Amino acid sequence: MKVQERLLRATSALRIANIPYAVVGGNAVASWVGRRDPGAIRHTRDVDILVNRGDVSAIKDAMSGAGFVHWNGPGFDVFRDGPEGLPSEGIHLLFANERVFGDDAALQPDTSESVDMQEFRVVSLEALVRMKLTAFRRKDQVHVLDMIGVGLVDATWLANLPPSLAARLKELLDDPHG
Repeated sequence: MKVQERLLRATSALRIANIPYAVVGGNAVASWVGRRDPGAIRHTRDVDILVNRGDVSAIKDAMSGAGFVHWNGPGFDVFRDGPEGLPSEGIHLLFANERVFGDDAALQPDTSESVDMQEFRVVSLEALVRMKLTAFRRKDQVHVLDMIGVGLVDATWLANLPPSLAARLKELLDDPHG
């Protein structure tokens, strides 16, 4: 699968360059869900990686050496897979300890909130759930429902979340079919 190859190539380049990172988004959900039920994994077409903004110059060098081309979209950084690569299938950067949108309920986690999962680092389950509940787009809701479905997340999580995020999780727990 092409997205998996891009994921491995990008994370390998970052690891070799000693750049802190954590895989987030749909690939992080797939990594966590796959530990419980590989058949429940949803595939995604892009790769989201959490990095520190101060490392962007080093990231550009590392990614360029791995065959990726930097493309600065409106408000975000993407690495396309070669000059003909599509931004929608690229490596998308999210920045640690920042908000994606100004009105987000929480900051993105720090890259240190991650775990080593064999081939690459993935954001911790706790941080991933916070990220998905903060964004709370339809695909984020589905990702949380996938984690609920395999038993990674349940009602015991409510007490450990900020009230606004706990309310969103409760909504999903109470009505998992929307």
